[in-house]
Amino acid sequence: MRRLTPLLALLVAACAGTPDPEDIPAPEFFTAADTVLRRFPFSEAVAVGDLLFLSGQIGNLPGTVTLAPGGLEPEAVQTLENIKSVLERHGSSMDRVVKCTIFMADMREWSAFNEIYQRFFKAPYPARSAVGSNGIALGARVEVECIAVRTAPADDRDDDDR
Repeated sequence: MRRLTPLLALLVAACAGTPDPEDIPAPEFFTAADTVLRRFPFSEAVAVGDLLFLSGQIGNLPGTVTLAPGGLEPEAVQTLENIKSVLERHGSSMDRVVKCTIFMADMREWSAFNEIYQRFFKAPYPARSAVGSNGIALGARVEVECIAVRTAPADDRDDDDR
């Protein structure tokens, strides 16, 4: 039988009353791989138990604060490539994303973004929200933040799970 993950244990404890502080997983904070991005005051991702919370990603070219040139399509592709890279660096992948929030500078580009999004995510799709936003960082057309499940290390599973 699968052991309860720390987050599930926390939820069970919360339903039963006050959770035991020892059951609450400590967050792990991850800085950006690119030294250019480390100067900004946020973590690229934070893990809590099996969940990985990504900071919003925009379509900046790796190692720079320069957006992919050419408008929404190349910028959206680069945004999703950046997400893929962050996920892989921290023990997850695109097929383990459970929730995305999309910020669009122009909601009239929503259909075009959906076509690009479907190149990176396949059915069943993650849960998703979208909002129109005025003033995305660096003048970006789109920003995407995600929550994903991390792959559990092999030694963190019971023999029945193998």
